Amino acid sequence: MKLVMAVIKPFKLDDVRDALTEIGLQGMTVTEVKGYGRQQGHTEIYRGAEYSVSFLPKLRIEVAVPSDRVDKTVEALAAAANTGQIGDGKIFVTPIDQTVRIRTGETNDNAL
Repeated sequence: MKLVMAVIKPFKLDDVRDALTEIGLQGMTVTEVKGYGRQQGHTEIYRGAEYSVSFLPKLRIEVAVPSDRVDKTVEALAAAANTGQIGDGKIFVTPIDQTVRIRTGETNDNAL
């Protein structure tokens, strides 16, 4: 079992959710985050004063998937989140040692 984590632009959330639903995944966690990478932020003008915005708003999506579905999940995420512009985000895949569904006590793949 793996945890697929993606950091994406906020306006791509619906596209990503649709893509993951299309491949049969039914559950994700979405967190609003801020960060910067190669985009290096940008400059804005507010009430006549110019200021630098270093941390840009992003969304972090986490999806637990069986190991045999990781490649398909990563492909769907990458295709749905892609705009071709700098700042599209990143996808991380990490192992999950154990999963427990609290309500039923099911474990590992059965808990997904």
